[in-house]
Amino acid sequence: VQLQASGGGLVQAGGSLRLSCAASGRTFSTYFMGWFRQAPGKEREFVAAVSRIGGSTYYSDSVKGRFSISKDNAENAVYLQMNSLKTEDTAVYYCAASSLTSYSDSKRYAYWGQGTLVTVSS
Repeated sequence: VQLQASGGGLVQAGGSLRLSCAASGRTFSTYFMGWFRQAPGKEREFVAAVSRIGGSTYYSDSVKGRFSISKDNAENAVYLQMNSLKTEDTAVYYCAASSLTSYSDSKRYAYWGQGTLVTVSS
């Protein structure tokens, strides 16, 4: 599967952004999907994940209650709605796909998009 992330940009603290990840292929519904992010000088970290049919979602503690992940198998897309953004959310955001049940373990995701930059200003 090939992934294309989009929707990043510059936003003020407290604002919102919606990231999208478009996937190619006809087996999108079989993939567990995740969003990860990497801030300058830091390691990549888990943000959110969604199960194959979109019924279960998982979040890091740092974004829980502010971010929402969703999966649309009919559209071959996964979304990350980000509300109440903070300056510490500034990072390149990556979507990833896994044929395994992967949750926050980046090593279990075999397919990665190119990343989209989110910058939150104070």
